[in-house]
Amino acid sequence: MTNESLARSYLKNTADRLDVLDLLLKKGAYSDVVRKAQKLVELALKGMLKVVGIKPPKLHDVGGLLRDHRDRFPEAVRSVLDVLAHLSKRLRKERELAFLWGH
Repeated sequence: MTNESLARSYLKNTADRLDVLDLLLKKGAYSDVVRKAQKLVELALKGMLKVVGIKPPKLHDVGGLLRDHRDRFPEAVRSVLDVLAHLSKRLRKERELAFLWGH
């Protein structure tokens, strides 16, 4: 599988799972919403890294890699990398707390 096809697979998996968030939110499963949302963002960002030829590590927060490899992304994407990196870090932290809330 090429980087691009793997990246597309990551992004398709992300899109396919979005509906689950609405269902969990309606059921009041807030800690699950946070954990699933973090995973969706993680998959999307790892897909972005794959597209530009970076093999993502097995970390939940890859925002730093987005910044480190800013020059590999198109200009339109570069303008939002800092926001994406910030969201990745924030969701990773909230994910950790969600595991405490959910149990």
